[in-house]
Amino acid sequence: MGADEKARMAVAARLRMAREMAGLSQAQVAKKLGLHRPSVTEMEAGRRSVTAEEIVVLADLYAVSIDWLTRGSDEKMDLAQQRFELAARELGKLKPKDVDRLLQVLTALREKERPR
Repeated sequence: MGADEKARMAVAARLRMAREMAGLSQAQVAKKLGLHRPSVTEMEAGRRSVTAEEIVVLADLYAVSIDWLTRGSDEKMDLAQQRFELAARELGKLKPKDVDRLLQVLTALREKERPR
């Protein structure tokens, strides 16, 4: 695998990771870009080039820097923070009674992990 192919595959992996952390489906991303869903699949597999314009839209959509998407710079998103934001978005979709049940489960997990 040459350097260009490695770079393309790294960008593809970051595109997929950022999309997943943003809690978006490939279909949702395709709609924002005005593409068909298989085009997003191809981008994330490294089989389709991503235009500069698409990178700008994707970085904004995923709330990451263009530099991180294209080069994986040190400015990359804090993955722990992204996971918490994804969890918060998913919690927002739950009914209040389900949030209460989830909080009970979390409390039980914390208590289980405490040394006795």
